[in-house]
Amino acid sequence: MSLSIYGEKLNSRLLIGTALYPSPDIMKQAILASGSQVVTLSLKRQNPQEQSGQQIWQYIQDIVKQTNGFLLPNTAGCKTAKEAFTLAQMSRELFQTSWLKLEVIGDDYNLQPDPFELLKATEMLIKDGFNVLPYCTDDLVLCQRLYDLGCEVIMPWASPIGTGKGLMNPYNLETIRQRLPKATLILDAGIGKPSDACLAMEMGYDGILLNSAVALADNPVLMASAFANALTSGEQAYQAGLMQQRQTAHPSTPTLDTPFWHQN
Repeated sequence: MSLSIYGEKLNSRLLIGTALYPSPDIMKQAILASGSQVVTLSLKRQNPQEQSGQQIWQYIQDIVKQTNGFLLPNTAGCKTAKEAFTLAQMSRELFQTSWLKLEVIGDDYNLQPDPFELLKATEMLIKDGFNVLPYCTDDLVLCQRLYDLGCEVIMPWASPIGTGKGLMNPYNLETIRQRLPKATLILDAGIGKPSDACLAMEMGYDGILLNSAVALADNPVLMASAFANALTSGEQAYQAGLMQQRQTAHPSTPTLDTPFWHQN
């Protein structure tokens, strides 16, 4: 089944970032290998006045065109709602998109989002016509508030950005999925290996956004392909319906009425 983000149908459930790759060419190969149709890009990490910043943006936009996909600018590095709002307006003007991955960081140590500034920025941006994809922690109440503000897509973390620790709190993530059945939930940040992504998809998450796990792999292109396969496997498992866990053992092959079985 396709993934829907603000009315746009996507063939891939993997969203991928553009930072930390060994070279622009490897970044391009990895994005294409991933099959992703949504590519994130940070405005604040490049100076729009510098030619190099404009060149890399154009390079990324050209890759997105090859995938027939969408650019997802983000507000990485912002610490206040006002700062994120200003950057978002600049981003919309430069890239001609109302999609925005909203990041408002409250702590420099673990890069945890500031829930208060995040909610404030979300409300401001939605009123200004943005389609907001907020990056947040795995806090149910926060996710509910974001959904109530009008976010069709919510992106809780698996663990802090760039740690590769995987799903630190599966209970929280499962609870968010259960309590927000109509929201599009995309797990963002902390994914370290394909099995992490597969597990999230088995929980019923709608997609995965990652960067470091691919960009910092020994072979980013091969790792991108591995993640694409993991998401497909996890989604199929969820659609198939996982068996319920049991407290006691049950034989998978019954012995009664089985040919060649003899009672002692």
